Parts: sequence; C-alpha cells; structure tokens
Amino acid sequence: MKDGIAVVETVIVAETTPQRMKGLLGRRGLDAQTGMLIRPCGSIHMWFMRFSIDAAFLDRDLRVLKLARGLKPWQLAFAPRGTRAVLETAAGVLDPLQPGDALVLE
Repeated sequence: MKDGIAVVETVIVAETTPQRMKGLLGRRGLDAQTGMLIRPCGSIHMWFMRFSIDAAFLDRDLRVLKLARGLKPWQLAFAPRGTRAVLETAAGVLDPLQPGDALVLE
C-alpha cells in the first residue's frame, strides 16, 4: 500500500531459502493484484522466467530505493545499497511508485 492506495491486494512472502530461490520461476504469469515480497534479497535475475515484471527494491522500512520496470526474461536487476527486500509484480503495476515512497503491508 502506498499513501493509502493498494498497490497489490495479495502479497506472497518468500522468506525461506527455498522460497526465495524459487521466487516466480515456473509461473506463466502474475495477475495485477498479486505481488511477491522476497526478503532478505539483494538482487534479482530473470533467468528462465516466462514473463516481464516490475520490481521495487525496498529498505528495512519498506521504503522504495529503486524501481526496475518492465524487466524482461533473462535480464538482471541489481539492488542499491541498503536493499533488504524486493517486491515483484506484473509489469506496469508499479508505475505509480517513485523512489522514496513508503509501502505498508496489511
């Protein structure tokens, strides 16, 4: 949630090593109301992915440090210093966000 506006309705949390390693691999897509929060996470890759995503790199307070929009299969996205988590969504979902925005999990 950003400024009281829901970014996604459902958040899948990946916190264990196997959950983080699998991430979104094997999925054919991600609906616009679902995101995956990977924590801890320092960077992401799109190897073997089948669809494009947006990614928000977040600090420990879930403040957006960097946005990677429209990541395509086989791309890499490196996290800035201070990243503790990454929110992955369908491409285009994070368009309203800007670095510095604070997200809230409810």
